[in-house]
Amino acid sequence: MDNRKPEQLKGIVDALVENYDTHRVTSKIDCMTQPSREVIRDIIEDLRKLVFPGFFEQKHLKSDMITYYVGDLLEGISYNLNKQIVKAYRSCNCDGQEEEQIKETANEQCMAFLSRLPAIRDVLFTDVEAAYDGDPAAYSKDEIIYSYPGLQAITVYRLAHELFLLNVPVIPRMMTEYAHSKTGIDIHPGATIGKYFFIDHGTGIVIGETTIIGEHVKVYQGVTLGGLSTSGGQALKGIKRHPTIEDNVTIYSGASILGGDTVIGTGSMIGGNAFVTRSVPPNTRVAARAVGADQDKNISDVR
Repeated sequence: MDNRKPEQLKGIVDALVENYDTHRVTSKIDCMTQPSREVIRDIIEDLRKLVFPGFFEQKHLKSDMITYYVGDLLEGISYNLNKQIVKAYRSCNCDGQEEEQIKETANEQCMAFLSRLPAIRDVLFTDVEAAYDGDPAAYSKDEIIYSYPGLQAITVYRLAHELFLLNVPVIPRMMTEYAHSKTGIDIHPGATIGKYFFIDHGTGIVIGETTIIGEHVKVYQGVTLGGLSTSGGQALKGIKRHPTIEDNVTIYSGASILGGDTVIGTGSMIGGNAFVTRSVPPNTRVAARAVGADQDKNISDVR
């Protein structure tokens, strides 16, 4: 046995403790409890059971028990989400609120979010429709709900987006990053996405915070809707940095559309691997060879 080991370990301990003091931003010592990734994950899975009842349960869901089932599940989500919002506020103390203010705010935000679940279900129905109508490889809508990573990412995004709109700290991003880790699809909860949104395949998609997407938009794997540059850092906070995609646009695999002033007009098609940094008029076909807009207005042959 190496007799020097305890002394060496003590030296490492002392170095780490000193480092914690040096870099306080990356340390949470003497702070209130933090939001739990595991609990947030469980909340997401329970919310999926509420918005798609009967799909993700481990047992048969009977109609004569549905009221009890929904009430019980909702009570658990409400309790856990409320606690996690309180912890998020304690962690960052975003508004300098006192403890009672934090609890009151968390409760209001939690109940406001839960009241929006029927409306979220309405929009998710359109996303399922878009996936089924847009993918000949889909043999049923059940198949889409059970197995499509695109719908899983969109579902978590739509839930997280409502919490983001309510100004809940930290948790919306934790939710979408959980979906990112599961699906390879990175959607910031601050993005604005309209109805009938379809992600096909999905791996490697990035949708930035200030992106605006209209209705009936279809996006393939590897697409980036991003900013032209992040070199401005925090000075860019609150500025529209990501593109606007209008209605009935299709964006094929590997395309990058960048910049807050970039608008892709209604009915346009962005080809695979295209790199677009300026606006595209409606009903325009953009080929990979083009840096801007290819003014071919005939897209009837695009599939």
